[in-house]
Amino acid sequence: MVKQTNNFAAIIMAAGQGKRMNNPDKAKVLYEVGNKPMIGHVVELAKSASAAPIVVIIGHQRETVREYLSNIDGDVITRVQDPQQGTGHAVMQAEEVLKEYQGDIIVLSGDVPLLQKSTIDELLEVHRETNASVTVLTAEFDDPTGYGRVVRRADGSVEKIVEHRDATEDEKRIREINSGIYVFIAQDLFRALKKVQTDNAQSEYYLTDVFAIFRNDGKRISAIVSEDTEEISGVNTIDQLEQINKRYLERTS
Repeated sequence: MVKQTNNFAAIIMAAGQGKRMNNPDKAKVLYEVGNKPMIGHVVELAKSASAAPIVVIIGHQRETVREYLSNIDGDVITRVQDPQQGTGHAVMQAEEVLKEYQGDIIVLSGDVPLLQKSTIDELLEVHRETNASVTVLTAEFDDPTGYGRVVRRADGSVEKIVEHRDATEDEKRIREINSGIYVFIAQDLFRALKKVQTDNAQSEYYLTDVFAIFRNDGKRISAIVSEDTEEISGVNTIDQLEQINKRYLERTS
């Protein structure tokens, strides 16, 4: 159990196998960008933004991932998601560590290595200025296929987030997507997760279902739109890994 710190905690999602990487013997987050595993970039980012504690949710090839994390930072806490029952279920694994935590929690993806500290700083600033229960980082993609869609009300406020497989045809035409990067008030997050059900196309606990729960409970939801779609792009295939490596070299050369 961890009590409140002066800043914020981080949960990093790193349990997935990455089936489209075509190598069941290697965890997706250990594929390298700029000669460093992607999860290494994300942990460094969380540390540079002063997140503490940092909880990494591991699953596929867990021992290899845990060993790598212990070698780069002995303070990183790992929790295992097994079986893997969705993003909400992944975050639930961190509750034991953070159940007495009273501050904000940022949720990051272990396969998004180009995210910048300035973006995290802005996300936290908006979250705190608006007194939101959750603040989500979004982006507008020309082709949003496969991404969760951000459904807004007529006044521009966020109504809910719908996963691609569960979206209606009208919702699939929405170009604003969910990056999978959020800031939550810790107590609101874990309270809402207890209400999440698995009545969806994948029979999983979706983290995004807490948005509708917050809305129904009268909680404030905030969002900021990233101007840099590359920054929030994840890696699901070898082709995408090559593109991310190319962008990383361009940004660091």
